[in-house]
Amino acid sequence: MREVLDVVTAAKAIQDDAIKELGPPPEGLRSAQNLVIPMTLVRGTRGYIERIANQVNGTYENGWYDACAVMIRRLVETLIIEVFEHHGVANKIKNQSGDFLYLRDLVDRSLQEPAWNLSRNCKQSLPKLKDIGDKSAHSRRFNAVLGDLNPLLKDIRQVVQEFLYLANLK
Repeated sequence: MREVLDVVTAAKAIQDDAIKELGPPPEGLRSAQNLVIPMTLVRGTRGYIERIANQVNGTYENGWYDACAVMIRRLVETLIIEVFEHHGVANKIKNQSGDFLYLRDLVDRSLQEPAWNLSRNCKQSLPKLKDIGDKSAHSRRFNAVLGDLNPLLKDIRQVVQEFLYLANLK
């Protein structure tokens, strides 16, 4: 048993040295924990959704709360688009040039869309997630802290899970 532990310890030390010398792999590192979004929730959906969720978790566990809030914002935006595309109504969230609308309008259109019925909790959570993401992305004098994100953890899970189901990704 001791030999196995020695091998595991040596392998971890080699991996740590390689990361220090070579940097992280091109696709980035896996977050050590799933403190914000359980990876089981997004696994098997789309690769880019899995990578965004991993970055949400990684930024949170490293205390990079503004980056975490921005990645949450990006994930919400991505999932809203996925739902509209799945239901064949993506044209409702595009401007005249064919570009997707800003998150404010995506949230508003999601809340009003008759093709699905968002739960009461999701309807209440969406604006909160947009708000923290907007502050972290656009406000020069706002820096998110742990206390800004912790109260939103249930909201994040609620919105992500509901939109994954609405997009038929789960």
